[in-house]
Amino acid sequence: MLGATKVLIVFLALSGVVSFLVYVERKVLAFMQARLGPMRVGPWGLMQAIADPIKLMLKEDIVPAQADKTVFLIAPVIGLIAAFTAFSVIPFTEHFFITDLNVGILFALAVSSLGIYAIILGGWASNSHYPLLGALRSAAQLVSYEVAAGIAIVGVVLLSGSLSMVQIVEQQRGSWHWLPILPRWNVFVQPVAFFVYLVAAIAETNRSPFDLPEAESELTAGFHTEYSGFRFALFFMAEYTAMVLVSCIAVTLFWGGWLRPFEAVRWLDFLKYAPPVSLAGFAAFIVWLARKTPVKVERYFWMTLAAMLALIAAGMVPALDKVQGIFWFSAKVIVFLYAFIWYRGTFPRYRYDQLMNVGWRWMIPLALANLIGTAVVGYLVHPHMTTAWLGR
Repeated sequence: MLGATKVLIVFLALSGVVSFLVYVERKVLAFMQARLGPMRVGPWGLMQAIADPIKLMLKEDIVPAQADKTVFLIAPVIGLIAAFTAFSVIPFTEHFFITDLNVGILFALAVSSLGIYAIILGGWASNSHYPLLGALRSAAQLVSYEVAAGIAIVGVVLLSGSLSMVQIVEQQRGSWHWLPILPRWNVFVQPVAFFVYLVAAIAETNRSPFDLPEAESELTAGFHTEYSGFRFALFFMAEYTAMVLVSCIAVTLFWGGWLRPFEAVRWLDFLKYAPPVSLAGFAAFIVWLARKTPVKVERYFWMTLAAMLALIAAGMVPALDKVQGIFWFSAKVIVFLYAFIWYRGTFPRYRYDQLMNVGWRWMIPLALANLIGTAVVGYLVHPHMTTAWLGR
């Protein structure tokens, strides 16, 4: 029963995050282009996050006459299920996770890779040139960068000696004796692996500048050209869910997961008050925003929201230890999600040959060099650990 409750909580939270993430992306991109973005639906366009799903659900679901109807209809569902299932091994806090598998990271990578079947089946079943070409591009892109990401992650596995996501986070607890202010996060000892994984994650999720499968100037809308209505929304939701997933994996493997920064530094203990202080500061910002709003209804909405956030912040104070994990995990994931949006607004799209060239000629050799270097240094510093890895 407890497991079912956790699954429901994660599903509802992810659905809300994905819906709101689309709104945030539109706002951030608008700000980068000196525009306002969504402003019509609700205060500051906030209700746009609800209006978009409703609009897509109410639209007609058109199936092309020559399409393979059965495959065409189930393809988007496969993509969404694969993206959501991978979250079952993500540890959001020390005690909140659906399951802790001893091969957790392997499970997450394997299940998330199944999403490519949705793209290939959807492109093939559409019985159209553009979707098929987009699907083939996506398959080649995923294979190319999945190899680099997998090799980069092996370096982290060598350091932690475990495939369990929880154990990998626990291995990053504390600080280095030679520089106590520096956390033992893997990003500081595996910067090359982190860089390779980040680039590969962007490519795997078909995000800009690696959004070749959906290149509008070449393929109209790529593999989902023939999709409309609710099934298009499923593909859309799967893409953003995958974006959240790779961000969660990056935080877990490289950025200490739920661990607070500088835990071992006593004079930085005030960071434990960051959750209520941040929420109270956000409430104060909303009050300032409300005072500048000329519309009375919107002003009342913002004031009510600020009051609710202030009450939540006050309630956090007695339970500081319990909210630390989810706060820091969420804060780190938000940084990665903002980076995804930032890349979309700043980098131009690669050509397809450039994309393949980067994957095979640069990312994979770089990941292999990092893995060999990690193994050699590990053998020289901790030979007994290397012997254990080899099973001797």
